[in-house]
This record gives sequence, structure tokens and C-alpha cells, in this order.
Amino acid sequence: MSKIAVFFADGCEEIEGLTVVDMLRRANLDVVSVSVTGSREVHGSHNITFFADTTFEEAAVDTFDGAILPGGAVGTENLGAHKGVVSVVKKFAEEGKLVGAICAAPSVLGANGILQGRRATCHPGWEDKLIGADVAFENAVTDGNLITSRGMGTSIDFSLAIIAKLADEDVLSQVKKGIVY
Repeated sequence: MSKIAVFFADGCEEIEGLTVVDMLRRANLDVVSVSVTGSREVHGSHNITFFADTTFEEAAVDTFDGAILPGGAVGTENLGAHKGVVSVVKKFAEEGKLVGAICAAPSVLGANGILQGRRATCHPGWEDKLIGADVAFENAVTDGNLITSRGMGTSIDFSLAIIAKLADEDVLSQVKKGIVY
């Protein structure tokens, strides 16, 4: 079974990350919320404070099979400035492991050469940050091991694209049915 990390920074768009955690758990996938703030406490962009399962420093990042980056302008900036997160997503992308990003967060992938020649999407207005990408305008875009999405309103589509990549059609169907999608 795949083990997926969802990295949370202060200023993140809460729904974009927490929806992924929730939906992957509904699919019985192994997902771990990882704070990059230095503590388990994360302060989201809409004044929602929550606790991640672990911190980046405590997580055994090499044991993960995928990494997901939620957006939010400030959260994205904080993820992009975190050397550990950047190192992980670059390594995972090179190894063919799952790398996902939503909203503004695909800009982190663009800034690090991960989108070169790949299809990707992002929050409207951030397209110029998808350096090297073939920019798409779909709710969720899967290109090999990369999955990108547009924003909070596409969080469920993003999550379902991740589940489709990691689980079989029966699991995907059950999750859709369970959330009345």
C-alpha cells in the first residue's frame, strides 16, 4: 500500500489539504499529515488552527511513496521556502513517485523544474509560475506521476484523481458513492 505525505505550512488553504487527507482515508489509503512549521500545530489561511499527525523533522520522509502540496498563497510560499519539502518533491518526481499540488502550489513544482514538458493546472492567475508546463484548465490534471488542480473548489476532484492513481476502480466508486459525488 502506498504511503502519502500531505505537507502543511502556515498560511495553507485548509480545505485543499484536509480534503485530501479525509478522502484518502475514506479510500483506506495510508496518508500522513506532515507539518513543516516546526511543531504539529498549523495555522491556516482562514484562521483555522489544526494539528498535523507529525512534523517534517519527525517524519521518515524516505518511507513515503508520494507527496501532496496544498495551496494558499502564503502556504505555498512557505512550502517553496522549505528546503526539505523542495528536496522531497524533486526526488519523488525524479523517482516516478506521486507528486501532487493544488491551487498556487504547482508553482513550487514549476520553480524547481518538475513541470518541464508536462501538463499541469493551477489557480487562475498563477499560470506563469508553471514554468515549462503545458498549461491546462481542467479541474484536475494527471500527467504520469504528477497530479495538479486549480483550487479549493476542485479539492474533491483533486482527491479523486489521487485515489484513481493509487487504488482500483471499486475503491474509487465506493468513495464517490459515499460522498454522494
